Amino acid sequence: MKIAAVTGANSGMGQSISLVLANSGMHVILLCRNEKRGKEALANIEKQKKNGSVELQLCDLGSLASVKQAAKAIQARHKTIDILINNAGIVTPKRQETEDGFEMQIGVNHLGHFLLTNLLLNAIKRADDGRIIIVSSGAHEWGNFYEKDPHLHEHYNVLKGYGQSKLCNLLFAQVLSKKLAETNVSVFAMHPGAVSTNLGVNRDSGFGATIHKLLRPFFQTPREGADTTLYLALSQKVKADAGKYFVNRKVTKTAKQAQDVQLAQKCWEWSEKQTGYLTL
Repeated sequence: MKIAAVTGANSGMGQSISLVLANSGMHVILLCRNEKRGKEALANIEKQKKNGSVELQLCDLGSLASVKQAAKAIQARHKTIDILINNAGIVTPKRQETEDGFEMQIGVNHLGHFLLTNLLLNAIKRADDGRIIIVSSGAHEWGNFYEKDPHLHEHYNVLKGYGQSKLCNLLFAQVLSKKLAETNVSVFAMHPGAVSTNLGVNRDSGFGATIHKLLRPFFQTPREGADTTLYLALSQKVKADAGKYFVNRKVTKTAKQAQDVQLAQKCWEWSEKQTGYLTL
C-alpha cells in the first residue's frame, strides 16, 4: 500500500485530496495543526472512504519543533513515503510571527514545508516512484524575495507577504528538483486556482468569513481545486514533466523571478539557516 502525507488535511483542498488518495487505495497521513479539527477530519474521511486507510499526525508548520517532532513520529511508523503534498497555506492580513520569530506567511507557507520536506526526504527516496507536490499560487507573479528583510519587519502588507511566500515555494521546488534529478523522486509545483477554503479566515476571530461567503459563488469547490494536485499525485503521464509548474493539469510558465537560478539558491541557503537544517 502506498503512503501519502498531506499537510493542511483538516479542511478544504487538503481534506478532499486525502479522501481521494485513500479511495485510490493509499494510506494517508493527515498532517494537521489543530487536534480537534484534525480528529473531525479523520472521522469525516473514515465515514466517506470506500478504500484505503488514514491516520492523524499533529504538525504545526509555524513551529520548527513541531515539524521535527512530526517528521520523527512519521518515520518511526513508516519507512517509506510515496507522496508528500505540501498543501497547507495561510494568509494573514496583519503581520504575525511564528513561535520561532518568522513572519507568519513565509514561516508556514515556505519554511515549515522546507524543513518537513527535507526531514522526510530519505523516506521519500525509498519509494519506487516518490513524488513531492508543492502547492504554490498565481500570487508568486507579484512576489519578490526581500533578501534584506524577508520577515517584513518594515512596510508589511498581506499581498507582499503572501506573494513572497508563494514565490519561495517555486524557488524551493526549482532547487529541490535539481538536487533530486538523479533519484527516483519527482518534484512538481502547481497553482490550484481560486478555491473556496478557509484560507485567509482568522480561526480565532472569524475575520474574513463574511467576505468568503460573498465570494464563494465565484470560487472553485475544494474538490475542483484539488484536481491538479491529484493529477500530479496519481497520473503516470506527468513523470516526464518533473520539475515543472502546472495550472489546470497543464505545464505553465512561471513568472521570471521564479526562474532565477541565483535567487533560488539564495532562498535555499537562507532557508537552511532559518530552519537550522543544512541539506546535502
